[in-house]
Amino acid sequence: MKVHELRPPAGSTRTRRRVGRGIAGKGGKTAGRGSKGQGARDTIPMGFEGGQLQLMQRIPKLRGFKNPFRIAYTPVNVSSLQGVEGDSVDVARLVEAGLVHKGDLVKILGGGELTRAIRVEAHAFSKSAEASITSAGGSTAVVPLPFGHGRPPAQGNALTNR
Repeated sequence: MKVHELRPPAGSTRTRRRVGRGIAGKGGKTAGRGSKGQGARDTIPMGFEGGQLQLMQRIPKLRGFKNPFRIAYTPVNVSSLQGVEGDSVDVARLVEAGLVHKGDLVKILGGGELTRAIRVEAHAFSKSAEASITSAGGSTAVVPLPFGHGRPPAQGNALTNR
């Protein structure tokens, strides 16, 4: 059997009814469209909703979803902390070293190795970063997020007090 010999099973397909071919058969004269009116004519554009603003015009043009609760961190690898002087590293020290911009939220990631014991303060840590800092003899401290970042507190919410 070849591709050009393929046929659907007998009786599975029917020829479509050809309407509007005279009044002799079914679908003659008005061709199933009724008498007069907008629906009987071919002037209705696709997607027309009777004068209501069409769905394609109502939906926003820019697709996608922007999460209002997204927290954007600036990543800093553990290996970058080697170059910062002192036994304590906080967000202000990272700004001085030029690793992050002022006002950024900092997340320490576990890329690279740390050879000295330092105390690191940042807004977030990956598990591998915490492990490498503590294995080098240092410690980690999470700085709370400034107001306006992250989800609002749940208490006082009208939906949760029901």
